[in-house]
Amino acid sequence: MKKAVVLLSGGLDSATTLYYAKAKGYKCYCLLFDYGQRHGREIKSAKRIANKAGCEFRVLKVSLPWKGSSLLDKKMMLPVSRDPLPETIPSTYVPGRNIIFLSFALSYAEAICAGKIFIGANAIDYSGYPDCRPQFIEAFNKVIEKGTKVGVRGTGHGVRLKVEAPLILKSKKEIVKLARRLCVPLELTWSCYKGKAKPCGVCDSCVLRTKGFKEAKLEDPLYG
Repeated sequence: MKKAVVLLSGGLDSATTLYYAKAKGYKCYCLLFDYGQRHGREIKSAKRIANKAGCEFRVLKVSLPWKGSSLLDKKMMLPVSRDPLPETIPSTYVPGRNIIFLSFALSYAEAICAGKIFIGANAIDYSGYPDCRPQFIEAFNKVIEKGTKVGVRGTGHGVRLKVEAPLILKSKKEIVKLARRLCVPLELTWSCYKGKAKPCGVCDSCVLRTKGFKEAKLEDPLYG
């Protein structure tokens, strides 16, 4: 069976990406990151989603002591009730995060002879992070091609390792509808930047999630 490493954060996009990869016939190996984020709620959600999907998962602890993001530094204020715009980069941007995560995923995939790395990056309804754009994914694939054994020689089965971001050009409405079609356990996902009992409803991630469910005319189970 063909193998894939899936970056799983516990949010709507990454969970949908996991179920998309499974639907494409991949045996998925989930990679979760504990990188000092404000709360552990999303990691808890990611574990539950991986278990529900019947997928093996690993949690990697990564230290980013220099912080540089309101997701890492509790002394910084989280932006709330703003309109996320691609032209602006909010304080929740974590310096180099997807480069770091994909580098670990690349090492993992190469070690287990996986042909794909799936990431739930999105460049339509998103907070404006530069590492969620198609140009970034394309550039990282060139890194794999030029700087790894598997990129030079392939996996040995005629397969070249590649990063795939199936949601990158989808709106949140489209992602919510796709998640429903794929039977993603939406009640297990967590998108809020705060780790309280209920989503805050005003951070960028909550605003975008609410927008998606509203436009899809579906009820978000987290608010039920």
